[in-house]
Amino acid sequence: MTHHPVHASHTVPKALAGAALALLLAAPAVAAPADRDAAPARAAVRIQEAVLSIPAIGVSGLAVVPYEGSPDDAAGTRIQDRGVAASPYGPHGGVGPGDVGNYIVTAHRISAGGPLWSLPSLKTGASVFVSADGVRYEYVITTTRTTSFRSQASMDAQRAAVPGSPGAAATRAVITVSTCLTPEDNAAGNFWRDAQKNPEHRLDKIGVLTATHPDK
Repeated sequence: MTHHPVHASHTVPKALAGAALALLLAAPAVAAPADRDAAPARAAVRIQEAVLSIPAIGVSGLAVVPYEGSPDDAAGTRIQDRGVAASPYGPHGGVGPGDVGNYIVTAHRISAGGPLWSLPSLKTGASVFVSADGVRYEYVITTTRTTSFRSQASMDAQRAAVPGSPGAAATRAVITVSTCLTPEDNAAGNFWRDAQKNPEHRLDKIGVLTATHPDK
């Protein structure tokens, strides 16, 4: 709307003109339209240490250390080298335990004690438990994926809020438990390694949150 200047000496008394000016100066500023190209705001991530248990494959009480980064990057590999699991969060990682989105947990399969050696045998329908901050989250495995670390599109699909669907909005809490496929790659003659000496392929077991319990 176009505002025409008020001529106090011709249209309204000077006192009223002064009051109108005061109201205009006191009015709150109108926010500028949002930039349509700006990235959407990300939900705050709860940075929590956790404990992973997968009874079906004999994993019990495996510490999960959160860090800002992406799956199996240098920082994450250093954590896994201690024989524990790592959980990346942030723009290139996932969310916290129990949160809506993709909670990503990675651990070694053949080195540092190989805590996820038996992950390939984990079947659909098996339960995965994550304990954090007095709560025990139960996820049920629904899908198995393979990620290639020589493909950016494949890595984007692994760490997406909806695993396998980059850009899709998350509506539920899921977990991705990931480990290397070193024996399988070696058997196929694939000896490619990344900067951390990790093999090309990762096995991802994906589950959905089905229940929460007090952590006793």
